[in-house]
Amino acid sequence: MKKTCIIYLLLGIPLSIFSNSFVFAQNIKIELGPDQIALNEAFTIKITVENSRLRKYGEFPDIPGFVKQGTFSSSSTNIINGNISSAHSITQNYAPNSQGTFSLAPFTMTINDQEVQSPGKNIKVGPASQQRQQQQNPFFSDPLDDFFNRGNKPQEFVDVKEDVFFALTTSKDEVYTGEGFVVTLSWYSSENNRASMRFYEVGKQLTEILKKIKPSNSWEENFNIENINGKAVVINGENYMQYPIYKAAFYPLNTDTIIFPSVGLNMIKYKVAKNPSFFGRNRQEEIKTYYSKPKRVIVKPLPPHPLKESVAVGQYKLREDISSTQLKTGESFNYEFKVFGQGNISAISNPVIPQNDKFEFYPPNVEQNISRGNNQVSGTKSFAYYGIPSEPGEFDLGKYFRWIFFNPVAEKYDTLQSEIMVNVSGESKKNNYISSSDMGAFYDGIEFADNGLRDRDHELKIKIFANILIFLMLVLTGFLIFKK
Repeated sequence: MKKTCIIYLLLGIPLSIFSNSFVFAQNIKIELGPDQIALNEAFTIKITVENSRLRKYGEFPDIPGFVKQGTFSSSSTNIINGNISSAHSITQNYAPNSQGTFSLAPFTMTINDQEVQSPGKNIKVGPASQQRQQQQNPFFSDPLDDFFNRGNKPQEFVDVKEDVFFALTTSKDEVYTGEGFVVTLSWYSSENNRASMRFYEVGKQLTEILKKIKPSNSWEENFNIENINGKAVVINGENYMQYPIYKAAFYPLNTDTIIFPSVGLNMIKYKVAKNPSFFGRNRQEEIKTYYSKPKRVIVKPLPPHPLKESVAVGQYKLREDISSTQLKTGESFNYEFKVFGQGNISAISNPVIPQNDKFEFYPPNVEQNISRGNNQVSGTKSFAYYGIPSEPGEFDLGKYFRWIFFNPVAEKYDTLQSEIMVNVSGESKKNNYISSSDMGAFYDGIEFADNGLRDRDHELKIKIFANILIFLMLVLTGFLIFKK
């Protein structure tokens, strides 16, 4: 390293050109890509934690005119004069949309619970460059390359053993029909991993992977992972960084066992140079496939119940609201029946109101909100009713609004029902219901119709006589035509 620095100084090349870094607290830094790139090149933002584990980090900033294209991680360990140092990095790629000059505003990222700032920069995007084969010397022209690499000996690369794996996990191994479970497809890298790796065309690979693992007999609630961000986890007492690439909750629609087959993920892994040099190619990439283990989830039928084929499954509670508990016959009121909790919110159906002559309830307005996070799906579904009482008295709305569901945690059926009592005053409007309802054009002419009784046998005799008369006329007509 000392010899290399002396060569840089002799050539008059400042060391700063090899780094665009902003170092904080001596062990955390943010590195920005070059000021100028081609249209077919990527701009990068790299965060590095030295001599410590990269436990967690915030979101990378958005850059106007660029699109995020995924992240990749790397780690390294150096031993110099008996001193051991390590570095863990995450790099975010950005693809430019067009040519021009774009501004990356100053930003702040939280890395290992520490606020780290970057001043930003202007990025100039030029025309697409012709792709060239990687030169042996990326910094100097061929004459200098010959000077520092006399003999043109081929570089040897060695394979560093990786401590990583690819896995599909489920939050539950056994569920009831309609009960949700979360599936996560993740890449795991141990904190002891020394192999340099990065993701390779994850979006394209994921499309093919999902065709194999999505169960056809289940409802899906996708968590929609847009950026691959790592988080620290502990597996069998060892620290890992988990990088989820897909996460969704599934709700089985029948009792068929759900089987997730083994699927593969292609990753780019780098071999390192046996004799590394600042003036040569120090790593060689290869594509390596890692496979998940197959997984199955057992689906149990719901216990016997008259409504077991139609009830919702989950952990739910009721929140209700009414415009007033003091009502008058013939005057409208508003009532809201809101179900909230954990489960398949989309599968919640409205309460079935029994036929009655005390209230007239119109079909409800339905609104639902679904949240996906913390390894679960939760939300609310509200039913807003418009009602008119027709009979005076005191009424328990629990007789009209009841909703049955199955609680998989308690393993029993439960009922949510209204606890509101209403007091209705005024005269009975029950007999006014038919007259106030629009029965359509057919009923509009009732008052003009004859309501006298008729002898159905008399009508039958008339029909028989008319048929005989018509038959005789046809025979006579035929006879006259034949005679003529």
